[in-house]
Amino acid sequence: MASTPNLTNNQNHNNTIVAPIFISAESLHSILSHHSLIQHFHSSLSKVSPTIQTPIRQSYAVSASSSLLLMPSWSSSPSLPYIGVKLVTSFPQNSGINLPGIHGSYVLFSSSTGQTLASMDGTVLTLYRTSCVSGLASKILARNDSKVLVMIGAGALAPHLIKAHLAARPSLKRVIIWNRSMRKASDLAMYLKHSGDHSGVCFESNEKLEEITELGDIVSCATNSEIPLVRGGKLKAGAHLDLVGSYKHTMRECDDEAIKRGRVFVDNDAALVEAGELVGAFERGVIKEEDVVGNLVELIDGKKLGRRDSEEITVFKSVGSGIVDMLAAQLVYEAYMNDKR
Repeated sequence: MASTPNLTNNQNHNNTIVAPIFISAESLHSILSHHSLIQHFHSSLSKVSPTIQTPIRQSYAVSASSSLLLMPSWSSSPSLPYIGVKLVTSFPQNSGINLPGIHGSYVLFSSSTGQTLASMDGTVLTLYRTSCVSGLASKILARNDSKVLVMIGAGALAPHLIKAHLAARPSLKRVIIWNRSMRKASDLAMYLKHSGDHSGVCFESNEKLEEITELGDIVSCATNSEIPLVRGGKLKAGAHLDLVGSYKHTMRECDDEAIKRGRVFVDNDAALVEAGELVGAFERGVIKEEDVVGNLVELIDGKKLGRRDSEEITVFKSVGSGIVDMLAAQLVYEAYMNDKR
C-alpha cells in the first residue's frame, strides 16, 4: 500500500537507456489504496494543474461500434517530470462474448529525455483515479456526519466508488446498492460484506430506487443510463450527489430537479460541454453555465466555497481528465521504483 510519494525524479539522469517496466493490474492493486490516492490528489492536484497540458482526447472509429481513444498529457514541472498517454479501446459488442467492453493501457515517458519509463494497466488505473476524484469531492462537499451511501450501478467502477467514499467519509456505516440487474447488486453487496475490509459497515442491496434515494447522505451513480435515475425531489436535505457515468449528451443519471436543487460542482470544465445532465440543463434553461459554482481545483484551493450548511444539496459531476491520470500514474510508478530500491 503506497503513501503519497516524495516528488522526486526516479528516472536515470545518465545518458543511458532506461529499460521500461510493466506494472500489472495485480501490482497496481498492491501499490494503490483509495485513501492514499485521495490524499495524493488533495495535496498535488492544485499545485501541478497549471503545469500540465492536456489536449482534447482523440477518438477514432475502428468499426461501426468500436473505437480507439488517445488521451495524452505532459508536465513542465520538475516535480512531475513525465509525459503520459492513455490508450483505450471501446468494444461494446464484447458483452456477447463475455469480455469487458473497455480495455486500456497507460504509458509513462520521461519529459526530460523522452524515454519510455513504464506501461501499466490503464483499466485498473482509471478505476482508481475516477473513484478517488469522487472520493475527494465527497471529502470536501459531503456532510461530516454522513451515515448512508447509496450506490446506483454495480459495474466494475461501483466497488471502487464505494471504497473511495468510505475512505473519504469514515462516518459512513450503511451502503445500499441498486442496479437494473438486482443479482449484480446483491452479489456486490455480498462481496463487500465478506471482503473484511470495512468492519462496522453494513452492505445491502435494494430494488426500490426512489425509496433508497431518500435515505442517501451520499448518492453515487455510475451507469450508462440515458434516462434519469435520480429524482431530485427524492434527495434528502443535506445530500451529496456524485455523478460519474455520463460522458456524452445523450446520457443522464439525474433529472433537472436534482440539478436545480443542488449547488453544482465539476471535476474540470470539460464537464460543462460533455455531461448530458449539465448540457441538457443549460439547453432547457434549468440553470446557466455560470450557475455551476466551481471545479475541484478551486475547491481545494479555497477559491470556491464548498458546503455552506448541513441542509443544502451538493452535486458533483466528473468526466475525467489527463491530469488525474498522470497523478495516479506518478503515484504508482514512484512507489514501484522506491520499492525496488
